[in-house]
Amino acid sequence: MRSLIRRPVADTGPRDPAPSKLGYRYQRLMLTPGFRAAVRIGVPLILIASIAGSWYSKPENRAALAATIAETKQSFQQRPQFMVQSMNIAGGDLASMAEVAVHLPSEFPVSSFDLDLEKIRADIEALDPIKSASVRVGQAGVLEVRLIPRVPVALWRDGATLQLIDADGVISGTIAARAERLDLPLIAGDGAEEALSEALALFATSGPLLERVRGLVRMGERRWDMVLDRDQRILLPAEGPVAALDRVIALNDAQDMLSRDVAVVDMRNAERPTLRMNEEAAAALRRVSTTINNGAGN
Repeated sequence: MRSLIRRPVADTGPRDPAPSKLGYRYQRLMLTPGFRAAVRIGVPLILIASIAGSWYSKPENRAALAATIAETKQSFQQRPQFMVQSMNIAGGDLASMAEVAVHLPSEFPVSSFDLDLEKIRADIEALDPIKSASVRVGQAGVLEVRLIPRVPVALWRDGATLQLIDADGVISGTIAARAERLDLPLIAGDGAEEALSEALALFATSGPLLERVRGLVRMGERRWDMVLDRDQRILLPAEGPVAALDRVIALNDAQDMLSRDVAVVDMRNAERPTLRMNEEAAAALRRVSTTINNGAGN
């Protein structure tokens, strides 16, 4: 019986070995280095990013990750080699070191990662008594603070306040009474701190008068009055005050002028120095003059 199922007739013709259009384009793309790298690297990265993004989108997963990172960071920072066990302050007096200690940690041990050394140094150098400072964590976990204090060279009476002032004209502290620093020269008046170098030159020039000098007063922010004991004053000019003081010292050496009843030596006019007697001496002179005039009239 003849079969009703038709069998396909075998194609005996030659087969075309060329790829399809899609296969051809894919092979061409695979010959491009950039495309191969994108397939081999980019596709896995996209898959990883998708998985990670899906996981990170859940709040509980984000919280768990943050807690893990914080715990790992803390455990690393709390290692013994990073812990500061104590501190050492050197280079200042007790008062200045007490002021510095306020800006340092009060409890130890503390992690060095929790210390902002640059900020600590800046805070210390902002203190009046401190010129400069260095802050570092040394061996054995010791916080080392080295201070260079300001060295006062004069006292500046600013109203009722006595302020210590260094060679740069910077205030380095205050004192309650002049007796606390009798070793420092005294200046006073508005603008006195701005002419400190000139004041120090005058003190250095005063020589034999130094023991009698009570201080320098800035007058009108332009010149100095040197105040001596016995309420005597030397009025110095705005220009060349050191030379004028040298001249006063020379006159005093020659004529012992300042041991007399002189209240004021006015050197503001270099060509015409003027002496002013005190009230008692002036009154006595007037009495003598009146007596002489009355005697001449008789």
